[in-house]
Amino acid sequence: MRILFLNADYASFLASLYDGQGGLALLGYAAQMEARNASFFGTADFMSRYMPASGIDVIDIHANNRPLQEAWLATRRTNLSGWIVRALCTYGPERLQQRFVAFDRRQPRFGTILAAQIAAFRPTVLYNHDPGGISADWLRSVLPVDCALVAQIASPRDPSVNWHAYDLVISSLPNFVAAFRSEGVAAEYMPLAFEPSVLQGIGQVARDVPLSFVGSISPAHGERLRFLETIAAQSGVAIWGDGAERLAPDSPLLARHHGAVWGAEMFRVLARSHVTLNKHIDISEGYANNMRLFEATGTGACLLTDWKENLPELFEPGKEVLAYQSVEECLDLIRYYTAHPAEREAIARAGQERCLRDHNYERRMVDLVALLKQRFD
Repeated sequence: MRILFLNADYASFLASLYDGQGGLALLGYAAQMEARNASFFGTADFMSRYMPASGIDVIDIHANNRPLQEAWLATRRTNLSGWIVRALCTYGPERLQQRFVAFDRRQPRFGTILAAQIAAFRPTVLYNHDPGGISADWLRSVLPVDCALVAQIASPRDPSVNWHAYDLVISSLPNFVAAFRSEGVAAEYMPLAFEPSVLQGIGQVARDVPLSFVGSISPAHGERLRFLETIAAQSGVAIWGDGAERLAPDSPLLARHHGAVWGAEMFRVLARSHVTLNKHIDISEGYANNMRLFEATGTGACLLTDWKENLPELFEPGKEVLAYQSVEECLDLIRYYTAHPAEREAIARAGQERCLRDHNYERRMVDLVALLKQRFD
């Protein structure tokens, strides 16, 4: 089995990655990929790193990372990519990174390089993390005829996607799995996970933030926004994430907002937090699923999350995490566990132990390999 993990990164993350490491866009493919993985953003190489142990050939592709993709193309030639030479001549090294960070998926060169990578690797499974951005129908047109096409999704579904083009859809949301199956699309449930090596990567961090929220906030996150504004009015919550520029000028969240954080920087914020809040978005309905469940507990923060019917399958409420069913209950829990640090720290330790034991990527990939082999090998 040969698995190609296909990713597309947020443009704002790519800008921070390349702006933060001067000259990175001019380095070779291996150096850029090493920097991308070391960022710990998204799934990084957390899925692919465990595949060789199962005898699987694997590669990661970050299709909209233009410097990385152009550097891959350069490895297929005897010298620097003609694109890089032209870009250097036109923009100079200082502006190169600012000008060419993310591919627009509509650009022909985006598809040209991706198609070349697929042809070079010849996967037997292509695992698409961006089904809303990278067309299944286009992928079918360039994939080997014997290649299975798999999507992973736990975000709002794009109505333009041809889900019937996929051989399998994987989701951390049971309601999504049920919906896909009702539409005649093969679907399986797989929870998300945490990579323990992140702890070594971020190093020792002083836990100096009493209460945090890390995540997107904007008018598009209506219920979450209203919840956080109520919490902010009655607590000292500190907020990190994207979307602040879209808040109303009189939003109480603006004064508490510390900007966007990605990857390792985000994990450090969570590691600094005594208690960190979680609020699922509307598509989750009655189910706990998001990355914050595992990122927070994995870094040793005491997670205070919204109650969902399947939460006890992941963590034991009251022992490994805290759960609220209303904003009033959330505020009561904040007050209580702020005043009782020993109880709070015991819950945080138990949550971290559970996460590192049961919700790590190595264990999750054993399940994924078994699933893929059962269907496609």
